[in-house]
Amino acid sequence: MPHRLLSHFFFALLFIAASASWTGTSAQFNSKPDARTGSVVTTPRVRAELVAHAPEGVGPGQPLWLGLQITHQPEWHTYWKNPGDSGLPTELAWTLPTGLTAGDIAWPVPHTIRIGTLANHGYEGTVLLPVPVQVGPDFKVPLAGNGTLDVRLRATWLVCRVECIPEEGDFALQLPVRGSTALHAAAFAQSQADQPLALAGTSQVQVQGERLQLRVRGLPAAARGQTLALFAETPEVLISAAVPGKNWTQAWDGDAWTADLPLSPQRGDTPERLPLVLALDQRPADRATPHAWRTVADVNGTWAAAARASVSPALAAALEANKTASPAPAAPSPSTPPLGTLLAALAGGLLGGLLLNLMPCVFPVLAIKVLGFAQHGSNRRAQRLAGAAYTGGVVLSFLALGGLLLGLRAAGEQLGWGFQLQSPAVVALLAALFTLIGLNLAGLFEFGQFVPGRLATLQAHHPVGDAFLSGVLAVAIASPCTAPFMGASLGFAVGMPATQALAVFAALGVGMALPYLAASLVPAVVGWLPRPGPWMATFRHAMAFPMFATVVWLVWVLGQQSGIDGAGALLALLVAGSALVWSLTLRGRTRVVIASIFIAGGAWLAGAIGQNITKPVENAAQVASGTDSATNAWQPWSADRTAELMAAGQPVFVDFTAAWCVTCQYNKRTTLADSSVLADLAARKVALLRADWTRRDPAITAALAQLGRSGVPVYVLYAPGKAPLVLTEILSVAEVRQALAAL
Repeated sequence: MPHRLLSHFFFALLFIAASASWTGTSAQFNSKPDARTGSVVTTPRVRAELVAHAPEGVGPGQPLWLGLQITHQPEWHTYWKNPGDSGLPTELAWTLPTGLTAGDIAWPVPHTIRIGTLANHGYEGTVLLPVPVQVGPDFKVPLAGNGTLDVRLRATWLVCRVECIPEEGDFALQLPVRGSTALHAAAFAQSQADQPLALAGTSQVQVQGERLQLRVRGLPAAARGQTLALFAETPEVLISAAVPGKNWTQAWDGDAWTADLPLSPQRGDTPERLPLVLALDQRPADRATPHAWRTVADVNGTWAAAARASVSPALAAALEANKTASPAPAAPSPSTPPLGTLLAALAGGLLGGLLLNLMPCVFPVLAIKVLGFAQHGSNRRAQRLAGAAYTGGVVLSFLALGGLLLGLRAAGEQLGWGFQLQSPAVVALLAALFTLIGLNLAGLFEFGQFVPGRLATLQAHHPVGDAFLSGVLAVAIASPCTAPFMGASLGFAVGMPATQALAVFAALGVGMALPYLAASLVPAVVGWLPRPGPWMATFRHAMAFPMFATVVWLVWVLGQQSGIDGAGALLALLVAGSALVWSLTLRGRTRVVIASIFIAGGAWLAGAIGQNITKPVENAAQVASGTDSATNAWQPWSADRTAELMAAGQPVFVDFTAAWCVTCQYNKRTTLADSSVLADLAARKVALLRADWTRRDPAITAALAQLGRSGVPVYVLYAPGKAPLVLTEILSVAEVRQALAAL
């Protein structure tokens, strides 16, 4: 049947073009430095530069400062050493010549950045993070390199607005030994003025239940009577979001400044001393005037330790994934897994690929392959060649998708398995393709009507090519699904070196192709199939309906991404396209006239409503998550929301899902809708969060990576004081209730 080769070839062209277009338009800038400007890294959010200050050259006893100067785009910020309620501090890792030793960051005084009920400590605008460098007696002036020192820095920082992006950069600077380096003298001077001065007086903290009574002496006369801001250098001791005058109070008792402060619910054990920074609320007009002071208060008494909340899971996972993708030059990237881990990933991939054949999204393609298998009859050689070609198409397609995924992740993209269906354009193109295949199977047209006879007979002359392209089509449709055993293997794969990762993807392909390959090699299978005959035409027509059912699913997926207007626009264009195909089956002048009308009408319709297909819908996450409007039991997921609930001692169940994931929808309408499961969740006061991945979401990708997964569905039960429990991809009522009983 010539329709199969051409339809598969047409699919391959559409899929490759759509994927290339989508990845090209959505790719983010990479945060690695340009080799030509090694001291500067520019991202869409910050400009970071490695700078130096050595006014008297480099030598023992001479002042030498290095630093990272960060210029933020409007509304973006990075973090202080104690980031507050969320965030991560900037980290600097130096590679210096022998004899030079870098100290700690001399942190300038931060300011409080409030986002809703949270408060962070950080920097906006331009900030310089200076680092003092000690030149030891063993320092020797290099004989080569024109008297310059090679200074290298690897920096990681988290930059946030409402969303947070982990970024990093590798910096290089040639520092003259003999000459003066003072180009950034003003910036270093201002940074020094912004650092808190050490306070000579004494400070005491008295623990009183859930609060601290602070008394500070030795503040300069210029600060007395003024309102001060307070920053604790130790994270999770004080409530960062506490509002002066509401949650905490301050007063002056002669020359002593006192404050009544609330303890954080995430505090740990009581320290002996507590480092604090005090700063004037109103900064002096003269920026050189001291306005901040640092003191270390002695702690009297002991507070009751509480369970400490960890760093926001998505942020920690994203930063770790970012480090893995681009490690330091001295370390391998990424680390080679143990042999046992690799073998487990390969076995899981093989079994997961095998189970993919049971997924409903693969059924239409496999049904067509059964028809082609029967067509060979008793021709054993043709069957073996078709089985080998199909296997080759499946395995190479898995390798191509895996290589594309690994390459895009290495370039800074936050992607996971099934990423192609996160693009509405790709979904629409696949819907158009399956509509075309369905019309062909239903007998509306034959491809031979539209192409020269020589091209139309390609399938008959090259059945091996047809089988190969069938494998490509099967993988494209199967890739959104995550079968049991497959999720863990994919999670391992994205963290492995490229060779081992691609081996896991190849194992997935072998597993998926194994049933058809085995059937082509075992003669007994031939006896199970009816002989070629008229039934094949009936079966072909019947296979049009699974194709149209696939179109219905794709339109529904698009509706989750682009709303009812997007789904309606796609349906209208599919009808217009079907009418155009019908018009091309006519003959003579009628064909020319009617087809011309439909082409013009379709072009006008595409221009009028086509943009609705890719237009994001407002509140898409809530629509796509399937939130029950009556009970409102499911809430949209966020890393901060998860951390907040965990800090309050409440267990959390997270459903990582997507509209294009058939397994996700099956679980949502069966196990997750079961009355006994819902009753158990309510009885144990488990918060229900739904992380919808229908459209790209780097935070969800990062959270999946932390769990060792790269695709959906993923179901996780979080409980305070326990490790996250990841459930199987195909949920059962018994499994969920057993996990809840263990709480």
